[in-house]
Amino acid sequence: MRQAVAVAAKELRQILRDQRSLMILLFIPAFFLLIFGYALNFDIRHVSLAVQDKDRSTQSRELVSAFVNSGYFSLVGYIDAPAELDRLVDEGHVRAILSIPSGLERDLRQRQPVTVQVIIDGDNANTASTVMGYARRLVAEYSAAVSVTPKSSPGPGITIEPRIWYNPQLRSTLFLVPGLIAYIAMITAVVSTALSVVREKERGTMEQVRMAPISPLPFILGKTLPYLVISFVSAVVVILSAMALFDLPMRGSWPLLFGSIALFLVGAQAQGLLISTIAQTQQVAFQVALLSSLLPTMILSGFIFPISSMPVVVQAITHIVPARYFLVALRAIVLKGAGAMAFWQDLAALAIFATVATFLASMRLRREWS
Repeated sequence: MRQAVAVAAKELRQILRDQRSLMILLFIPAFFLLIFGYALNFDIRHVSLAVQDKDRSTQSRELVSAFVNSGYFSLVGYIDAPAELDRLVDEGHVRAILSIPSGLERDLRQRQPVTVQVIIDGDNANTASTVMGYARRLVAEYSAAVSVTPKSSPGPGITIEPRIWYNPQLRSTLFLVPGLIAYIAMITAVVSTALSVVREKERGTMEQVRMAPISPLPFILGKTLPYLVISFVSAVVVILSAMALFDLPMRGSWPLLFGSIALFLVGAQAQGLLISTIAQTQQVAFQVALLSSLLPTMILSGFIFPISSMPVVVQAITHIVPARYFLVALRAIVLKGAGAMAFWQDLAALAIFATVATFLASMRLRREWS
């Protein structure tokens, strides 16, 4: 027992010397538990709503108020032109559109049936299903309230006609595959790149490389280019497999898709290089890569859990997760067939992330190299 205690004391001293590993073991899991505890929420709130009100009456305004006051929807504004509807949905500014026909108030007064249309962005099948349920319930409640008067029997009231754009069958495959592409890309890019550089440190060959007639830039390019190619091929294979096996549509531009994937992977590899400059062992590098890339990609990118339903603080944190922007671009290209102007802000965010991560990684690598 004394021998076991002695070994345990030695191991404890070793752990205390490695402050980075101790930080990972103690504080980072608690930090992620705090963030993910607030982020894991299947409730759909603050759904961005646009209204096409062709009646412009008291009854139509009351119907819009019923949607907004429910707490499920946030009014973005009123629109009239059909082209504006397409633009707002393609650019992700609204997830639902309430279209109220002309003559709503007149038909209700004459006890004639009325049909309102709700257009829902179907690129996220889970959210679309929930939003459709909210809309049905709100319209039914409002119809029951306005179709009955103290001296009359129930009238025909209001019915709803939902339309799901881009994914009419609400197939979960069309929602999950883009997230899986980002998830797989993170595995092959961030983790592999971080481990490949740290492996040189553990084997002691990094000192030999420093003494060799090679500068840091060619060395890093040579270490990362194979993983960039492998990650890119993996992403393309996943897309082609999904198209062949699950009928994933491809409504947009292939060059734009390839460019978005490449931009995302460059940022992911820069993140892996940055991790490799912090970690001294493959174990630490793997843990940091897992906590800083895979879990945020799964939980904080909008892959599964809607960002709009998260607390404001967590929503702010999601802005540093590159997969958030990549998923918007990927779904816009594959499902909506949108052009680059519809999601240029997301491409710009990916470019900024890649630039900042590359700059930080290069600064730390130069410090280690000197």
